Amino acid sequence: MFTGIIEWIGEIRRLDPAGPAARIEIGTGEFAPEPPLTPGQSIAVNGCCLTITETLPSGFRADLSPETIRRTSFGQLARGALVNLERPFRAGQELGGHFVLGHVDGVARIERINSDPENGWLAVEVGEELTRYVALKGSLAIDGISLTIAACSGGLAEFAIIPFTFAHTNLRAKSVGDFLNVEVDVLARYLDRLLEAGAERVSSGEIVERGQSASGAEGENRLTLERLIEEGF
Repeated sequence: MFTGIIEWIGEIRRLDPAGPAARIEIGTGEFAPEPPLTPGQSIAVNGCCLTITETLPSGFRADLSPETIRRTSFGQLARGALVNLERPFRAGQELGGHFVLGHVDGVARIERINSDPENGWLAVEVGEELTRYVALKGSLAIDGISLTIAACSGGLAEFAIIPFTFAHTNLRAKSVGDFLNVEVDVLARYLDRLLEAGAERVSSGEIVERGQSASGAEGENRLTLERLIEEGF
């Protein structure tokens, strides 16, 4: 698990996104993490959790599954592209961002990006599938960066970006039309599943009304969409 607070920026040295032996090689520059990276460790690369298969002088390699290529923007990156890197959260660390699992849900296209110190802004098109997880003041992991949604409408999610974030992430090298990895808030994902399960029970006739079974007999309180709404979900 990660927090969306980027530790350093790496650079793609090699990327073979096709075939069963798809892999990526990333240079870490002068950054020397302590303790050093070792094979078998997890690391978030642009928000995608990968397993280090080999360590190199100032770098590492990782394998890419077909699902990873399909879900992420890796297939659209090239040698020299900058990537955000974060090691897993450790017990006792300060949780500065939000819970990020490293399981990318999809990609978003940059519609607007502005690094002006007085008006830093990023707007991305997240797509219809992920729109329901976008909420004002909620969180999204964008290329692994924990960002707070400042505005949203339709399939567009927008963020105010401070100069520090531009300087210490790969956003400094991005432009309109580029694609970024998106992971929605895990709490939003589970809440959506709870509501979906409740709707399935309503449609099946299992839930008629709170505290009453389908046969009409009084029984224990059951989860209903109305009850979730009353409780503020």
